Amino acid sequence: MRRRELIFALAGATAVPFVAYAQQPERNGKIAVLMMYPENDPQGQVRATVFRRELERAGWTIGKNLQINFHWGTGDADWVRSAVAQILRQMPDVILANGDAAVKIAQRETQNVPVIFIASGDPVGDGLVQSLAHPGSNLTGFAVMEPSLGAKLLGLLKQVAPQVAHVGALVNPDSVTHKRIVTLLTAAAPAFAVDILTSSAREPADIEKAMTKWSEASDYGVFVPSDPSTNSHRALIVKLAARHHIPTVFALRAAVADGGLMSYGVDIPELFRRAATYANRILKGEKPADLPVELPTKFELVINLKTAKLLGFEIPTPLLATADEVIE
Repeated sequence: MRRRELIFALAGATAVPFVAYAQQPERNGKIAVLMMYPENDPQGQVRATVFRRELERAGWTIGKNLQINFHWGTGDADWVRSAVAQILRQMPDVILANGDAAVKIAQRETQNVPVIFIASGDPVGDGLVQSLAHPGSNLTGFAVMEPSLGAKLLGLLKQVAPQVAHVGALVNPDSVTHKRIVTLLTAAAPAFAVDILTSSAREPADIEKAMTKWSEASDYGVFVPSDPSTNSHRALIVKLAARHHIPTVFALRAAVADGGLMSYGVDIPELFRRAATYANRILKGEKPADLPVELPTKFELVINLKTAKLLGFEIPTPLLATADEVIE
């Protein structure tokens, strides 16, 4: 009898921790997202939706054991600083910072909260991480550029408009990534017999002045890199490119969906999906210092054939065949 009583006693002792563990509530998580889009921008909503869905696929229930706070804005530095301060007061478990300005300010303001970035053409050179394989701090994330980009963009312009001899880049003067893109364009320019000019895209008046000036000659093309400033003015740039019949390549599909000629760049919604997988891993205990920074692997070419016909640009058949999407 004593042996039987001992067995039951041991069984009861081992069962107690199991029951207690099973009854523990699910771990809760809180994510703050610095979203460099106005809240009513359809493309910003696409990115937000991709991010949420991937976390739901990982098993989180938004509104129950996971809270995601989106902070919508257009990239003004003062707004970013204010948004980061507000986010830190809310004590999130993870911050997702979209854009160079957002990640740099987040990096400066916290060394404790994990930050996932979608930004930068050179995360090591920009001082965001110690190395791609071992970030070494509270930051990790996804770069948005690779070295062959300059040649690829100029090649696209020359295929659509062989007469182009000057390429104007509408840039954010404060963006390190934009400076790097201009460097890549300048390095590739001799191979395409073009020269590179830049103009600020910070204010609508700057954009209108530059594109009006470039339209005075028939051998200009334009490139519009990705940035909150350029993205927020994409409707104006599309309108001016159409008015002046300037062949224009955008970095983001959003502009082509709005009537731009064509775009070539990293698939940003895909980066938001991958960022969600990192957020899930951090919420489950992994450290950003141990999560390698990933370089872009998926680029997309989008061509608006309707716009090309309206503006009189002939899209070569081989180029159409390589497009990821053709808008007709």
